[in-house]
Amino acid sequence: MPWCEDCSKYWTPSAMKADGTCPTCGRDVDAAAVRTQEVVDDETSPWHFKLLVVALVLYLGWRVVDLFI
Repeated sequence: MPWCEDCSKYWTPSAMKADGTCPTCGRDVDAAAVRTQEVVDDETSPWHFKLLVVALVLYLGWRVVDLFI
């Protein structure tokens, strides 16, 4: 989400002007949105979350097997 330093406010892309500037002060905030998107694209889920998902799948799989035994 784009951040305007002068206004100290986050702007949604639909709230900004068509050229990517702040509607209040006119400062260009589109470049900050691109940097934010690059950071978000580089993030992955942590290893312990993946472990939790695997454990949940194994547990639910066992519960399904146990249902029919």
